[in-house]
Amino acid sequence: MKSCVFAGTFDPFTIGHLDTVQKSLKIFDEVIVAIAENKRKQCMFSLALREKMIRAVFCGEQRVKTVVWDGVIVDLLKREKTPFYVRGLRNTVDFEYENADFYASRDLDPDMITIYLPSEREHLHISSTLVKNCISFSKPFAAYVPAAVYDEIVKGGYCHV
Repeated sequence: MKSCVFAGTFDPFTIGHLDTVQKSLKIFDEVIVAIAENKRKQCMFSLALREKMIRAVFCGEQRVKTVVWDGVIVDLLKREKTPFYVRGLRNTVDFEYENADFYASRDLDPDMITIYLPSEREHLHISSTLVKNCISFSKPFAAYVPAAVYDEIVKGGYCHV
């Protein structure tokens, strides 16, 4: 069984993230969505809520596994017994960041294989930051996140849209 890891803070999980997982499922038997506990970032949503939202998005999809991770990606790849690391790219800024990260990670594990999946045109402007800004300024954001994520955000009282 071939599996891959798709990691991120997912604060919150967007339809761009969903698209990357769906594309990965066309290539791999299993996609491991690793929710990063990034101590350098100030998250709007708790780690537990981010995990709950992602699990709700993939409820019933046996080929998607969620894990919480706090460490370097090469260690997670080894733990999950896969060399495949999937990254979604929206633009050249994403590419430059991901490419620098790729070479740093490759120094730690030369067997790591990173796969870049470009975003669909209609998702290029969508980011977790955009969603958080919409929430902060009480602007509509339902079109930017999966329905299960939207429901959790509204239910949690994070917005008044």
